[in-house]
Amino acid sequence: MEDVLAVYALPLDPRRPVVCMDESNKQLVGEVHAPIAAASGHPCLVDHEYVRNGVAEIFVEVEPLAGRRHLEVTEQRTRQDWARFIRDLLEERYPDADQVVLVMDNLNTHAIASLYETLPPAQARRLAERLEIHYTPKHGSWLNIAEIELSATSQCLNRRIPDIDSMRHEISAWEHARNNRGAPVNWRFTTDNARIKLARLYPKL
Repeated sequence: MEDVLAVYALPLDPRRPVVCMDESNKQLVGEVHAPIAAASGHPCLVDHEYVRNGVAEIFVEVEPLAGRRHLEVTEQRTRQDWARFIRDLLEERYPDADQVVLVMDNLNTHAIASLYETLPPAQARRLAERLEIHYTPKHGSWLNIAEIELSATSQCLNRRIPDIDSMRHEISAWEHARNNRGAPVNWRFTTDNARIKLARLYPKL
């Protein structure tokens, strides 16, 4: 825990940005009957019946101090999906960074081995050398700022989304608007706070 909190105390450094990464899934839900459009004095009428169209995976990265985030929607959550997301993070979104300080949970796909399983060894090694990984502790995913960002996607996904293309469109528009505002994340929970408020979690000597 203190390792992650120390990372959040680092100053903004474009050559060594702090980036938080997380992922979640979202049910794709379609309509059985077309909604009846809103009329004067009446809201839009939506039938309670719906159809399940599978599940989509949402990958998110957020740079808290810069107020910048990026999201991608994929059909599944595999080692290859994670590796491609990290490859694009390093090569396309942070090509000029000497090293990216990456905060994420220790899901089984979130490992350097995933890069080697997906990419040529030389490229995997080059990418791995540009990562400084800090894992959130078990049962401590609340320490990941990217989890906050995922919860905020309810602003654009709080209704029935029938297919993955529609979800990608909604996510892209939301991401663009949020990045244009450029609001940074002001993380206030420090190591000193942890030692007081979470003293029960520390070893008793």
